[in-house]
Parts: sequence; structure tokens; C-alpha cells
Amino acid sequence: QVQLVESGGGLVRTGGSLKLACAAAGRTFANYMVAWFRQAPGKEREFVAGVVGSHDDTYYADAVKGRFTISREKAKTTVYLQMSSLNPEDTAVYYCGVRDVRFWGGWDSAIRRTSYDAWGQGTQVTVSS
Repeated sequence: QVQLVESGGGLVRTGGSLKLACAAAGRTFANYMVAWFRQAPGKEREFVAGVVGSHDDTYYADAVKGRFTISREKAKTTVYLQMSSLNPEDTAVYYCGVRDVRFWGGWDSAIRRTSYDAWGQGTQVTVSS
């Protein structure tokens, strides 16, 4: 099972930016769809952004569209989430998840937490007002 490590979380003021990173230990993401989810206290884990395929097709939740950008480095060893114009509603633990691309079933499936086979430990993002 692929092991994921997230990093880059922290405390930032409203309007600020952070860049999260998700690395797969000992392998690349070439054969995986990768997504970022987040979970705020007392809430369900929700989809934020995903990337899949050789052309790096991307998809975003409405709440972050235009503010967040998911990208995959050329060697496909790390997936990033660049977050800008942050607000307190973005405060959550952010997780990256992966699923074998052979089981790709479209974005309707990819936005569901249950579609993913492995998760990282999460990284805390706190946005102060």
C-alpha cells in the first residue's frame, strides 16, 4: 500500500496563502489519481481538489475554485495544493488520498471519500480572522 506524507500546513491570517505537499514514499503518482480532502472539527471529510491522468486533468470543489490550485510535479513524485485568499472557513486538517488510476470512474466518483485506497496522516491548516 502506498504511503503518503503531507506537509506545508500552518497558521495564516485571512487573505494569506499556503502551499501543501503530498509525497508518496518510494514511488511516483504516475499510476494514481490524487486528491486533497479536508476535515474540519465536527464535519465530514470533504473533497477539495483532484488530479488524474497523463494530461493532469484537474477538478475543484466550488468552495475553493479560483483560489486553490492542485498540481503535480513533472517527475510525479509530489502533488501540491497551492491555497490563496484563505479564510477561516478553510481551517481544517488537509489530507491527500490516492486511488489506482485503473479504477478511475469519473469525477462524480472521485469526489467521494470512499473512492480512495490510501491516505496520509494529514496536515493542519488554521486561518485566523
